[in-house]
Amino acid sequence: MADPLPPDEDAPGPARPAFEHRPEKRGLVGPFSGRQLGSVVLVVAIVGIVLVAVTTPLGSIDPSAQVNPQATAYLVGSPTVGLRPGALAPELAGVRSDGSTWQQLDVNGQPVRLADHRGHGVWINFWASWCAPCQAETPILRAMDETYRSQGLDLIGISVKETTAADVGAYARTYDLGYTIAADLTGDVLNLYGVFALPTQVFIDPNGVIRAVVNGPLTQAQATAYVAAILPPAGSVSPSAP
Repeated sequence: MADPLPPDEDAPGPARPAFEHRPEKRGLVGPFSGRQLGSVVLVVAIVGIVLVAVTTPLGSIDPSAQVNPQATAYLVGSPTVGLRPGALAPELAGVRSDGSTWQQLDVNGQPVRLADHRGHGVWINFWASWCAPCQAETPILRAMDETYRSQGLDLIGISVKETTAADVGAYARTYDLGYTIAADLTGDVLNLYGVFALPTQVFIDPNGVIRAVVNGPLTQAQATAYVAAILPPAGSVSPSAP
C-alpha cells in the first residue's frame, strides 16, 4: 500500500475568519511592563536618597559612624604622582612662574606656615565645601581635632576650587570646626602638593617629614591609626602657632 500523501495546504477546507481575536498583551500592572515599572521605582528611590541627603544636617552625623572605606574620591584632575612618604613637606609658600610670590593664608587672613608647627604632628586635609565625600568626612575631622589636639595634633584644612574665602569660613563656622581652615583660591598649594582628588590627606611627623598620603575619605578607625603614627612623644608637646 502506498504511503498517504501529505495534506495539501491549498486544498479547500473550513474557511478561517477574516479577523481572529487575540487576547490583549498585558504587563505586570495594567499596560505597564516590568521594565517600565522598574524604571519608575529606580527614579523614586533616587529622589528619596537625594531628599535625605539634602535635608540631613551634616553636624548631626555620628563621628563614630563608618565612612565607606571603598568610597571614591572626587577627582579634580588627572591622577599623577604627587608627594611621597619620606620627603620633607613643602612649605605653604613659593614663587610662581611669573616671579610673583605667594603665601597661604587662613580664612582670617593669617599666614599658615608648616615651620610654626614643628614638634607637632600635622594632618593636612585637602577638601571642598561642595565635595560630597569631604562633607561626609567633616564630623570625623572635627572629632579627631577635639580628641588629639592636646596630644600634639595640628589639623589644617585647605579648601580648594572655592569662590571666596568667606564661603569657606562660613562653612567652618556652620559646622563648628576649631582647627585651622585655609582657602587655596589660586590653586598654588593644590599644584605644589600634586593633589588630584578630594579629599586628600597628608600626614606629616613632628620633623616635617611626610609619613603618608591618602586619596579619599577615611573612617575614624583609619584616621586614628594615621594620627597615632605622627603624634609627638607623650610629654613633649609644646604650644603651636594658632
